[in-house]
Amino acid sequence: MRLLHTMLRVVDLEKSLAFYTQVLGMQLLRRKDYPEGRFTLAFVGYGAEHEGAVIELTHNWDTSSYELGNAYGHIALEVDDVYQACERIKAAGGKVTREAGPMKHGTTILAFVEDPDGYKIELLGTKS
Repeated sequence: MRLLHTMLRVVDLEKSLAFYTQVLGMQLLRRKDYPEGRFTLAFVGYGAEHEGAVIELTHNWDTSSYELGNAYGHIALEVDDVYQACERIKAAGGKVTREAGPMKHGTTILAFVEDPDGYKIELLGTKS
């Protein structure tokens, strides 16, 4: 067994694709519209799907909002330098919700950013 993908429901697919590709540097791996079901699936990631897990962005055409609920935690991304990653993300128009720094009660350097739908993404350094 292996982890294939994590699915997130998004309100504005183009805005979400811009965030994941232009702000976080992922690639759009594939995208398909399902007109009869009135939804689109777009898969983004840092490499081919057969090489690692990716994110599936699901856009239901007739849904204008979602409630994230209180069970969702975050997606974690490894970066070379958390401080520099935050600066790059802010410069690209991304929203940093927790600046880079040591975690509470520990020494691991981390930060959090938020995608256009409010999903949290944790940034962890390669030396964490």
